[in-house]
Amino acid sequence: MHPSWRELPVRTALPALHRALDARGTAVLAAPPGTGKTTLVPLALAGLLDDGAPVRRVLVAEPRRLAVRAAARRMSWLLGSAVGEEVGLTVRGERKAGPRTVVEVVTTGVLLQRLQRDQELPGVDVVILDECHERHLDADTALAFLLDVRAALRPELRIVCASATSDTAAWAELLGGAPVVEAHGVSHPVEVVWAPPARAVRPAHGTRVDFALLDHVAAVVRRALAERDGDVLCFLPGVGEIARVAGQLGGVPAEVLQLHGRAPQTVQDAALAPSTSRRVVLATAVAESSLTVPGVRVVVDAGLAREPRTDHARGLAALVTVRASLAAARQRAGRAGREAPGTVYRCWHEAEDARATRFPTPEIALADLTSFALQAAVWGDPDATGLALPDRPPAGAMAAARETLIALGAVSPDGRATPRGTRLARTGLHPRLGRALVDG
Repeated sequence: MHPSWRELPVRTALPALHRALDARGTAVLAAPPGTGKTTLVPLALAGLLDDGAPVRRVLVAEPRRLAVRAAARRMSWLLGSAVGEEVGLTVRGERKAGPRTVVEVVTTGVLLQRLQRDQELPGVDVVILDECHERHLDADTALAFLLDVRAALRPELRIVCASATSDTAAWAELLGGAPVVEAHGVSHPVEVVWAPPARAVRPAHGTRVDFALLDHVAAVVRRALAERDGDVLCFLPGVGEIARVAGQLGGVPAEVLQLHGRAPQTVQDAALAPSTSRRVVLATAVAESSLTVPGVRVVVDAGLAREPRTDHARGLAALVTVRASLAAARQRAGRAGREAPGTVYRCWHEAEDARATRFPTPEIALADLTSFALQAAVWGDPDATGLALPDRPPAGAMAAARETLIALGAVSPDGRATPRGTRLARTGLHPRLGRALVDG
């Protein structure tokens, strides 16, 4: 075991987490980004930190493929082994696991598929739902299914909801009054510099962002490099915006890296490893809490995020660009103060915060619910009335989803899943695309 694990702040919360799980079987873990909750806690619960501890099989669910790979690599590095030995991973189309694997990191989508295939999750002793504060629909659904499994089939199954924020009361209540265990990270002061564009920019429309704003963000990155020391982490809403800003940063005295889900493995590794040379890391929201970029002293925040909306013309979900919530802006700024005092440059007027939402909107309130409604129908609860969800699905969106599923032949008029619906749910695709694949 690499000795650096003793430096991770979350280690002090491990005894309380063990006690909570022994007493109740469920727990909520609140730990800021960078404390080690994603990498050290699964190893501790699996019994890999203590020679005398019982070995348990732990399943860790992450909201993004990039976070799955990064977590599995980091845990394997701590153990001094390769991914696929004690720590494995599974994402759609890729699995690295073997007979020695006791910790497996998966996407929440993969976890849902496993629950639908075999509700008992045989061989799994503990499930950790990581980054549950992000309120992704797959994670909310997986937790509801797991609570069903615990209530009806496997009362010994242990469940941990891990959050990078401290607003944990709702999760504790959902888990039946579960204990909340808090880990406190070392946070250094972060100076806020307001750096709005000199001229008004057009508001984002769909996934289109005014190039004038992106050019301004690039200029702020250049300013930050000149005014401050350390690596710069710049938050942008998507891959296109990252490419545009990278194109504007030619000749800066730093290496420019683009960190997003489609980035090559070598670039991802370079961004997540310590470096002796100065870097500018252009990243999507994946670096808010899911991933830790070492060496960052400066954050440049474009102030934008992507959220799903239903495109009723096509009957599919689409992403739109919105103002980031106050909670997201706080998380992003915190990345500058993880290792030493830092600075955040916010590319908007301070007065605009009065119009921003406090927290990200739960995906269940915004998204196309066709996939969710099919998952619920296959689970045996077509209206999702019996599921322990943090927020109820909107009735109109559920009615529209039901109509679509009936038209696809995935559910009967009374809402029950048909054999075709079960097949579509197991593709892991949107039911419309799954139907095209199955028919093809």
